[in-house]
Amino acid sequence: MTGAAVAGLLAGYGIAIPVGAVGAHLVAVAARAPWRTGAGAALGIAAADGAYALVAVAGGAALVPLLAPVVTPLRWASAVVLLVLAAASARTALRAHRAHRAGTPAADRPVTAPHRAFWTFLGITILNPMTVLYFTALVLGGHATTGPAEAAVFVAAAFAASASWQLLLASTGTLLGHALTGPRARLLTGLASSALVAGLAVGLVVRSGT
Repeated sequence: MTGAAVAGLLAGYGIAIPVGAVGAHLVAVAARAPWRTGAGAALGIAAADGAYALVAVAGGAALVPLLAPVVTPLRWASAVVLLVLAAASARTALRAHRAHRAGTPAADRPVTAPHRAFWTFLGITILNPMTVLYFTALVLGGHATTGPAEAAVFVAAAFAASASWQLLLASTGTLLGHALTGPRARLLTGLASSALVAGLAVGLVVRSGT
């Protein structure tokens, strides 16, 4: 049982810690919204990781040949969604800056409901089939036991690890947003985060062609 928990924690941190486009977008969203919105987004990412861990222990080996043909299309879909989000984020930053200059600072910080952030980031993360392939490789490699109790512990530990890391990213974004309170700083950080997400999304497309 302890071995399954340790394996799940290591697997969860292994998939969560490398900050990609979704992680970068999480930090950007958290910087412009209350902490609870960032927390909702973070838990959406962790829920997707936990769901894929569950799929892996429940029969990931059978899914590998089914997922292989759609990895590239899903990667393209993920890139398109991220590019749209990057554009929307840049537009929001520009509109907020213009509103502040026009003397209407109330529009400076649009608030997304935590539940909406949860479902949005769950959907974005689910588009990455490499996550289930990652967990499947670990399960088939013997890094988690095959009994139902051990499998449940593995999935719960993977979710907990991912959630703790994503919540840390969300908290970092919130602190960044509080530190950069000036309108110009918020504009620059908003545009920079959008550019980063767009660049990472383009990187997904480039990798799909190789």
